[in-house]
Amino acid sequence: MEVNYDNQIVRWYVKSAILWGVVAMLIGIWIAFEMVFPVLNFNSPYLSFGRLRPIHTNGIIFGFTLSIVFATVFYAVPRLFKTPMWSPLLSRLQFWLYNLTIVLAAVTLALGYTQSKEYAELEWPLDILVVIWWVIFAVNFFMTMAKRQEKHIYVAVWFFIATIVTIAVLYIVNNIALPSGLLKSYSVYSGVTDANIQWWYGHNAVAFVLTTPILGMMYYYLPKHTNLPIFSHRLSILHFWSLIFIYIWAGPHHLLYSPVPEWAQTLGMVFSLALIAPSWGGMLNGFLTLSQAKEKVRTDATLKFMLVALTFYGMSTLEGPIMSIRAVNSLSHNTDWTIGHVHGGALGWVAGMAIAAIYYLVPRLWNAKLYSEKLAETHFWIATLGILLYYVSMWASGITEGLMWRAYDASGMLQYPNWIEIVQNLTPFRFVRAIGGTLFLTGFCIMIYNVYKTIQNKGSGFVPTDLREGA
Repeated sequence: MEVNYDNQIVRWYVKSAILWGVVAMLIGIWIAFEMVFPVLNFNSPYLSFGRLRPIHTNGIIFGFTLSIVFATVFYAVPRLFKTPMWSPLLSRLQFWLYNLTIVLAAVTLALGYTQSKEYAELEWPLDILVVIWWVIFAVNFFMTMAKRQEKHIYVAVWFFIATIVTIAVLYIVNNIALPSGLLKSYSVYSGVTDANIQWWYGHNAVAFVLTTPILGMMYYYLPKHTNLPIFSHRLSILHFWSLIFIYIWAGPHHLLYSPVPEWAQTLGMVFSLALIAPSWGGMLNGFLTLSQAKEKVRTDATLKFMLVALTFYGMSTLEGPIMSIRAVNSLSHNTDWTIGHVHGGALGWVAGMAIAAIYYLVPRLWNAKLYSEKLAETHFWIATLGILLYYVSMWASGITEGLMWRAYDASGMLQYPNWIEIVQNLTPFRFVRAIGGTLFLTGFCIMIYNVYKTIQNKGSGFVPTDLREGA
């Protein structure tokens, strides 16, 4: 039976991802240069690092990343279930409420309205709006699943289910607050309890926004684009259940050397180290699938982005647990090393897989051959160079910073008591970081041009032989 899929909503989300990606990256580059040239804030509170930085993080995590996640869900899930989305109306209502939230988030954060919680800065009216469109998304998703024609639930869908359910729990619990005005509220938690719940949420925002749905994307796009089965279905199931069980308990590693009970800190550290096993299981499953398509990797930029994404997934999921060890954390915490770690995962893993998804989806959604494989190849090498400059410079900066903080002279006094002296020593590294970010955005703009030219040729009759519409 032929199934008519709703490709329009997927096109909208692809465009949304590109738009918010450019905006958030531009802001990220601006504040990176602010760290080197402070005059770039022009003494304006609206251009200060403290206001622009949460716009950057929210724009990347909830604007760019969630847009491509939604695009994938609305594209892949109906095809895996052989059933169109339950309600096109709900799909569109979610899209407009979601993008309204991103716009309002940017405006309120620029004006200084914030809960001052990492990845949870939005004030209570916007929190309620988020809950509304997330519930709409969940209803549409699970009703589609209930009415599916294909009874088997592929592992990518399991990762999307975990994302939908867990984000709902995390977001609601962490954002319970008492309003004291239209754009001001106070958390119902305080002290150590507030810190514990915030980083239970904060770390798992990384887990269930920047990891599980991206893994769902990997498990869908990789076998589809290579036209090969995933290396091990059994390993993918083991990867899913072990990752979901372990990840949720790792949050306290953000609170080492704090008033949080030592047993809770140790628990977070142990679960963080245990995360290496399922994470690397998923990475190896991806690599072993790619190993069956070595020749195609050499000439296909989309697969190259997937290869880099899997590489950085492996690196980040090894580095993170290592940084959760107390002795290492005493050096790395609050330094640029943490920034490098986060962006290794964000630029390499998340953006890498998101860009691969865009290159995969655009030709199929607009029924046109990709305008230029050479431009995609150029994008790949410029972006990869940008990631490496960013990651290596922040790793070196963080190690330098941590060592200078703890350096003592012969008399037992701090060798660098003047904080400004340390900042000045970090300036060259931070300048390289800004250059790396600029290169990454340059590559992204090349992709936008490539996508634009591809869309101009829409309806040219190109249908990929490995995936005809409806397959």
